[in-house]
Amino acid sequence: MHNDKAALRTRLLAERRALTPEQRARTADALAAHAGALARPGETVAAYVSVGGEPGTRPLLDALRAAGARVLLPVLLPDNDLDWAEYTGPGALAPAARGLLEPTGPRLGPDAVAGAALVLLPGLAVDRRGVRLGRGGGSYDRVLARLARLGATPVLATLLHDPELLPEVPAEPHDLPVHAAVTPSGVHWFGAAGSR
Repeated sequence: MHNDKAALRTRLLAERRALTPEQRARTADALAAHAGALARPGETVAAYVSVGGEPGTRPLLDALRAAGARVLLPVLLPDNDLDWAEYTGPGALAPAARGLLEPTGPRLGPDAVAGAALVLLPGLAVDRRGVRLGRGGGSYDRVLARLARLGATPVLATLLHDPELLPEVPAEPHDLPVHAAVTPSGVHWFGAAGSR
């Protein structure tokens, strides 16, 4: 199973590296256009600042705020766990470890994610069952475990490029499914999740 995941990660990362700047910009703009379908005014959304070939989130973050959502962004801790801080605009992001951009505002603590109605997760692929393939670092596995431990039940959605919505992704018993995948072509709901 581990080898299957590693091979799929390698292929998907290579495909992301091959995307042109124009393709990346179109993807980011298309994801931002789905903000209204993702968040309601007054809700808290836990999101992230994309890096490398990840589907661009910068326009989406601003669209979520414009739609009236409170947006939390992760701050990577030394043990790879995530703290959270509110996103107040692109001017309040600072370079951090591993090429990340993080919010400069007050830290809210790792449990702050439990107050989110929607958690946007990075990933490399999602299948039609909602099984998500992450990068393998474990930070978001900790977030998902924390949500479960705290009894929080936000909508979980992964941001992807359209070809990364796959028929099947290798799954292990600890892999928790997401409710939706958001791609440039739309919001794809799984199982009984329906829609928001």
